[in-house]
Amino acid sequence: VQLQASGGGLVQAGGSLRLSCVASGFTFDDHAMGWFRQAPGKEREFVAGISWSGGVSYSDSVKGRFIISRDFAKNTVSLQMGRLNPEDTAVYYCAAKQGTWRSYELPNVDYDYWGQGTQVTVSS
Repeated sequence: VQLQASGGGLVQAGGSLRLSCVASGFTFDDHAMGWFRQAPGKEREFVAGISWSGGVSYSDSVKGRFIISRDFAKNTVSLQMGRLNPEDTAVYYCAAKQGTWRSYELPNVDYDYWGQGTQVTVSS
């Protein structure tokens, strides 16, 4: 099983980034996918999730700025991040959870697989 995240980098406040995560080694179609982040000295937190059927969920801190999507043909989940601010600086991880979870459940399920993370740094 592999979740390969990419797309992180350094961006100025107000800018945008697009993260991607390519999944392999499991049946992508029957897994919910999530993005999490962990800032220095803080606990890992849920950012966004998308169910097997396309239902989405966002944390309040990113709602209206980030968009999660998935491409079943490419086994990829993406996170389009806009209006970035320094509080978005963190290592971002993608994760997968098997099952027909509803979108509102995605922040709290115990994910099965995790990627290695990609660093996002937003300068002020």
